[in-house]
Amino acid sequence: MGKKSRVKTQKSGTGATAAVSPKEMMNLISELLQKCSSTAPSPGKEWEEYVQIRALVEKIRKKQKGLSVSFEGTREDFFSELMAWAAECGASCDGFEISNFADEGYGLKAAKDIKAEELFLWIPRKMLMTVESAKNSVLGPLYSQDRILQAMGNVTLALHLLCERANPSSPWLPYIKTLPADYDTPLYFEEEEVRHLLATQAIQDVLSQYKNTARQYAYFYKVIHTHPNASKLPLKDAFTFDDYRWAVSSVMTRQNQIPTADGSRVTLALIPLWDMCNHTNGLITTGYNLEDDRCECVALKDYKEGEQIYIFYGTRSNAEFVIHNGFFFEGNAHDRVKIKLGVSKSERLYAMKAEVLARAGIPASSVFALHCSEPPITAQLLAFLRVFCMTEEELRDYLVGDHAINKIFTLGNTEFPVSWENEIKLWTFLETRAALLLKTYKTTAEEDRSMLEKPDLSLHSRTAIKLRLAEKEILERAVSSGRAKRLHFQKQLDEGAPLPLYEESDIALLENADAKLPIILRKLEEEDECVQEEMNLAQIKPDAACLDSSITPVLNGQCKDLNGTQEDPPGCDRTNFSHTVCDLWETLFLGNLLIFFMQVFAATPK
Repeated sequence: MGKKSRVKTQKSGTGATAAVSPKEMMNLISELLQKCSSTAPSPGKEWEEYVQIRALVEKIRKKQKGLSVSFEGTREDFFSELMAWAAECGASCDGFEISNFADEGYGLKAAKDIKAEELFLWIPRKMLMTVESAKNSVLGPLYSQDRILQAMGNVTLALHLLCERANPSSPWLPYIKTLPADYDTPLYFEEEEVRHLLATQAIQDVLSQYKNTARQYAYFYKVIHTHPNASKLPLKDAFTFDDYRWAVSSVMTRQNQIPTADGSRVTLALIPLWDMCNHTNGLITTGYNLEDDRCECVALKDYKEGEQIYIFYGTRSNAEFVIHNGFFFEGNAHDRVKIKLGVSKSERLYAMKAEVLARAGIPASSVFALHCSEPPITAQLLAFLRVFCMTEEELRDYLVGDHAINKIFTLGNTEFPVSWENEIKLWTFLETRAALLLKTYKTTAEEDRSMLEKPDLSLHSRTAIKLRLAEKEILERAVSSGRAKRLHFQKQLDEGAPLPLYEESDIALLENADAKLPIILRKLEEEDECVQEEMNLAQIKPDAACLDSSITPVLNGQCKDLNGTQEDPPGCDRTNFSHTVCDLWETLFLGNLLIFFMQVFAATPK
């Protein structure tokens, strides 16, 4: 996936090593682990902590200069070897070739005309690097003993990748040699480049990503140098922070969930060759065929010979693309910003509002999203705002009476306002809230646009400013939309327009007659607080995959798919698998384990 990274010539790792004693390095690693495992900083102190952690990491990196293992030559030098290996393994190689697409980097180019929904690429399981292959590798003995590896497949894949990179006889070397030498994820940003993200919604995830990566590195450095089951790992003499950052970014930008060979569960995998595809808007067109035991991809649209072949990575925001894939996608149809809303427990009507929301399947406090599209809010958020702004009399209408339950069905439907006054209140609230969020930024949208015109702006700074500007543009549209809606409903009220009446026949909103709640309200969609649900599964529907019940869909790269689930059409009976829903390098479980193991390592002889 060329768009995920810039291409640089890799240098040999045989250069001069840094003059640092093992004891000195272990002391630095212990200090880093201690710093990254301490209690969370107080609000407003996160940046200060980041700077401190970064200073320690840079000190370690300086002493490790020249120790990393890499390959002679460039990625392009090994593409022919990759294609030959793929053909030998039984993958499809005839309909495309790897090509450089300037700003997008390397991708797949059609070598012939390809029709929409035509199967043009398949990759057999033997080519995939998975958690299962890691268990059967030199990493297996450590995996059987280490609870963090057992709990986090993505970390297992990262170490698996490093072990195979250091193994001259690894069957995956033709693939590993074609991976980028570095990436454009925020893990590679300079401190001043990260500073551009201050006050954005992305900054907390960026800081957490760096802290957790540093903590993982320090922990596994100690494991590799002290654990008996790690003695045979080919990493003891060469396990630098840069190595781990590279492995983390390789997995984060490329990993997918696929079914195990027996189809009983899912496992994480890196899928060679297929992961060269770049992203565009569209639908999921990749699945896993259990019968033939291979990953399959059909064309998103008609491609003429010589055109780049794209796939759809999923309904991700640009913040997710920047943090987890290392690029900003212009014209992202699914871009959005988060907005946290909740009913105050001290409010007199809290119990009534919470009950109405509960009947609609909505928490009294949650993270929602404002979208780049019009209207900027989903049915889920509309329903919440309507309840949030209800009077006591309006709440009673939705709690008691013969038609109370049925009226819940209409909460997310724009055609059935609670009242004109309620609509005015909710759109006024949204307009005001978005305007307040805009004021939290240290620069204006106009200033951001002026900065982007500077020719000497670094790639990472440009990416960060684009993301910052995109957030503001979404909020500005929300302000404009809220104002327009407010004025519209005020006019309806002033003119005495009749309120649309809800009738029993309108129950057609439901998915089926037995459903307890309307389909538009039964799932939290992208507004779920997924940051704390690291390993959740999301169902995804690639239309072409529905033609074969043995195929399960696959999303490209690390997933932050906040748009919830999509239902299979009738007759398409299968279990769907996707990426992990949240940042795969941030788990509370990992943090707790590392803090526990840190105490164990404190007694380890230095």
